[in-house]
Amino acid sequence: MGARGTFAAATASVALLLVAVAHGQAPAERPQLAEEVFKNVQILRGIPVKEFMGTMGMFSASLGLNCTDCHVEEAGGSWARYADETELKRTTRRMVAMVNSLNKSMFGGRQAVTCFSCHRGINRPRVIPDLTIQYGDPIILEADEITEQAAGEPTPDEVFDRYLKAIGGPGAAASLTSFTARGTYQGFDDLEKHPLEIYASAPGRRATIVHGAFGDSAWTFDGRNGWVAQPPVTAPVPVLPLTGGDLAGARVEAEVAFPGRIKQMLTEWRVGLPAIFDDGREVTVVQGRAAAGVPPVKLYFEPETGLLTRLVYFNDTPVGRIPTQIDYADYRDVAGLKMPFKWTTTWTDGRSITELASVQPNVAIDARRFAKPEPPR
Repeated sequence: MGARGTFAAATASVALLLVAVAHGQAPAERPQLAEEVFKNVQILRGIPVKEFMGTMGMFSASLGLNCTDCHVEEAGGSWARYADETELKRTTRRMVAMVNSLNKSMFGGRQAVTCFSCHRGINRPRVIPDLTIQYGDPIILEADEITEQAAGEPTPDEVFDRYLKAIGGPGAAASLTSFTARGTYQGFDDLEKHPLEIYASAPGRRATIVHGAFGDSAWTFDGRNGWVAQPPVTAPVPVLPLTGGDLAGARVEAEVAFPGRIKQMLTEWRVGLPAIFDDGREVTVVQGRAAAGVPPVKLYFEPETGLLTRLVYFNDTPVGRIPTQIDYADYRDVAGLKMPFKWTTTWTDGRSITELASVQPNVAIDARRFAKPEPPR
């Protein structure tokens, strides 16, 4: 598993370098690897720190456990104590080896089986059939990927045209070239709302700064590269570069803020069968890709209003693909264009709610706002 992860990381690095050279750009910075930051990393080696943290999130989501359930309790206040050996960590290594062996022997190395395949949110997989599921209402699950345009569904262009009309029209969308915003950010299990600033400039540059209890955090995308900067108490590395699906997701988040470019931000667009949300709403799903080899991105639109209601992007880890979901709400008029003033972001490591109080459209923004952030203190 470690060799496969190392090879994948090396292949991705070479691909990024070739693309950068072809376009006359400086190659993306090399991210720190898991074993360079953490001690006692035995099999999840050769992957960026953020991908390593995403892998921990995959374990948590699959087993329904939090960090200190698998690590020692003291790890909650010390990054170093996460290296302590525990029986659950030894079991996890054996399980990862088992899953990798199964995928290699039965599925040609394709990641068809993951931790979630068996655990489904519980620490011990169930082995006895549940008759209430067998004879209950059918469970309709959304396909992981849309492999072809669904028959009888609208084309991607038709969905996007309706969306542009719903938010104010192509002219209003094209007229928005930048904006700043103020509001609040509330994290998972955090009773306090913290001040937030957003700076955005077309095409697709964005910086978000949260003034939290332990210091400032920043999420920045300059149009090509992205970073996350967090205080040392909340993150193992002060500034992490984004890679893979995380980088593609940051780009889409930034582009969605300027919907006039929505058709151009991805390729291989196709519409799948309608998805059904937990509250019973049926929505239109459109899928696209940022680049070959990068997981797809899904956009969900309300059929009644035409508005974008959800964005989901994915990142691959050595133990499976993990999602990040953003739900948009509270659309308001800003200079003739409808913009969401609230969104909830959910991922395997947490959940946050962003609420805007004010938006200033088409203002001058210093390009340095979108540069790699300084390490928080």
